[in-house]
Amino acid sequence: MRYLLASAALIISAPVLAQQDLSKVEIKAEQIAPGVAVLFGAGGNIGVSYGEDGTVLIDDQFAPLTGKIQAAVAALGAQPVKFLVNTHWHYDHTGGNENLGKAGAVIMAHDNVRVRMAAGQGNQKPSAKAALPVVTYADGLKLHLNGEEVRVIHMPAGHTDGDSIVHWTKSNVIHMGDLFFLRMSFPFVDASSGGHVRGVISAADKALAIADDQTTIIPGHGEVATKADLQQYRDMIAQIVAKVEASIKAGKTLEQVKAERPADGYGVKADGFITADRFVETVYNMVK
Repeated sequence: MRYLLASAALIISAPVLAQQDLSKVEIKAEQIAPGVAVLFGAGGNIGVSYGEDGTVLIDDQFAPLTGKIQAAVAALGAQPVKFLVNTHWHYDHTGGNENLGKAGAVIMAHDNVRVRMAAGQGNQKPSAKAALPVVTYADGLKLHLNGEEVRVIHMPAGHTDGDSIVHWTKSNVIHMGDLFFLRMSFPFVDASSGGHVRGVISAADKALAIADDQTTIIPGHGEVATKADLQQYRDMIAQIVAKVEASIKAGKTLEQVKAERPADGYGVKADGFITADRFVETVYNMVK
């Protein structure tokens, strides 16, 4: 099917590497709670948890940025990275794994992240041993560090089949990985990595059940968000799916469904890397 690509990296990582000089990327930090920050650069947003027990990094962007990321962590007053959690396997979120693993970080992720990284797929080559998660889990794990419980929770078959969200229970922060993009693109559902659009909706529902109106939510890409932002994202996906399903039941072809423009009017960036037409095509092929 046309909506499948040989590799998720072809969609997210390759355009960044082709169009952006990573030597010019600046890593910018935003403090969102005591001991919790987010780093913006190129690739997926990075969560940072730090304090007397050590520094935990959530995702790590691209390998050439590792030094800048380490400098940004130090500028927060944090110790060098001791633990690293990957929200999924795409290399705009795991590209720094090898560097950080060699520097002594303990890498953790869902079982399927290690499997996919070790095997490689399409544009994403098999990862070096030092880049692979050394602690893996089926359902999740808890980190008792820096005065709070950090819960890492697997979300099945959403963006990929290895997605996790990370919940700082005391600081009331949730990192969604690529299960959530804030207005800069329509959802990327990587079917070639076991993802499914219904799983993205389910993951949003589970995160919304955890969150309250004061929760800070870190999307995989885009600015720091709120529970209301995530609710709007979830509702947008569910509404588009419902519209496409109704059109399919009416016997309409993919081109006819696209012509109806079921994804219009949601305030998503028109030239994002997943366009409205591409997302509608993904949904059509998944629910038909």
